[in-house]
Amino acid sequence: MFLRQHFILIANIILFGAVGTLAATGQNFAVLVAGSNGWYNYRHQSDVCHAYQILHKNGVPDANIVIMMYDDLAKNPENPTKGVIINHPNGKDVYHGVPHDYIGDTVTPQNFINVLLGKKDEMKGIGSGKVLESGPDDNVFVYFTDHGATGLIAFPNDVLYAKDLNKTITQMHSGKKYKEMVIYIEACESGSMLEGLLPDNINIYATTASNADESSYACYYDDKRETYLGDLYSVNWMEDSDAEDVSKESLFKQFQVTKKKTTESHVMQYGDLKLGKARNVSQFQGENMINKPEPMSPLTDRLNTLLKRDTVATEDVRTAILSRRLANLPANSAERITIERKLAEAIQQRSVISATIDSIARKSFQVNRADYYELVTTKRIPLTQHDCYMSVTQHINEKCFDIQNEYVLNKLWIVANLCQVGLRDFTINNAVNDVCNALGRQKFEY
Repeated sequence: MFLRQHFILIANIILFGAVGTLAATGQNFAVLVAGSNGWYNYRHQSDVCHAYQILHKNGVPDANIVIMMYDDLAKNPENPTKGVIINHPNGKDVYHGVPHDYIGDTVTPQNFINVLLGKKDEMKGIGSGKVLESGPDDNVFVYFTDHGATGLIAFPNDVLYAKDLNKTITQMHSGKKYKEMVIYIEACESGSMLEGLLPDNINIYATTASNADESSYACYYDDKRETYLGDLYSVNWMEDSDAEDVSKESLFKQFQVTKKKTTESHVMQYGDLKLGKARNVSQFQGENMINKPEPMSPLTDRLNTLLKRDTVATEDVRTAILSRRLANLPANSAERITIERKLAEAIQQRSVISATIDSIARKSFQVNRADYYELVTTKRIPLTQHDCYMSVTQHINEKCFDIQNEYVLNKLWIVANLCQVGLRDFTINNAVNDVCNALGRQKFEY
């Protein structure tokens, strides 16, 4: 009898000890964001849908995943497979089951910030109202994919600045919204969102598709859908998560794999690099305990590498798509004439945008003794004057054109440079007025 009671006591200690350990490890939470809309930008929403499928398959409950995407692809008139979105040539549908937490015009920087900070009251009556409900024992995974520029990432109708993102991250840390957090960012110049801003002592590990100065790249052009299905950095980390036993793969190993396969830009890492080596991918993306993935075969790996040879810089995606469409159309057809016109308009828009930014730069130095025009238009300077940059880019958005346009974004480093060489924001904004009041506010497709 004594032995039996002794055994039960030990069993209970083991059982409740195990439960206590599980409780102490916390839960996985995730926020997945596609910041664009439109068929040309198909790849961003397909990236987010694929990321959701990975987390869902790995056991992260939908209640712990917040999805922000415009949701204009599945039923889009240009979609030849209604209700289906793919992220790989001839790939599986990644749209099924994706929660529709925030769609359309609810995909905004402020809503993203509110979600991260767990502000339920502010999100009442908006979308699903779901926010990050993580706490000090929980791990958080944040993935963002869209266009970007020096010190900002784009949303459908607005932008989020690096200063505001990092302020939010600091608030999450002080508010004990996570135990450890991982951030992946797919955007041009995405390194500028974190470089010199993200501390290395707040339990956050982050990687970006590019450094602070370069484009990120689209890949997997699909002739049937006539658009790019994925982004190079994103499909590389996700295909790695699909194929590897993430319970045995460190975050740093995934970074290395992604960096090696992302051949067109420099994949970067920021924050607590020790955390990247000490933690496994499964601790942030979940773990499929039932069906372990089969490693990618060398043949499949080689095929994917070949398929990714069609990569194109983000700012060139629109003209690349139009050029590809044009090549497949018969001469003198009505559709060919339409596409030729759209391509000519896209090229003309680029010229107008370049000329406008150039004129603003020239005009900014007309009232200053020092003329750094040559410097600011040829050499990128790391951004530290965030307030000036925010002021001027918002003024350009108001007076000249939407700064979410991918080619405008590609030129904003010149605006950042104007702030960096010592010009005050009101000086640059006066130059913006002089240039853009004469032209009028121009509306470009993006």
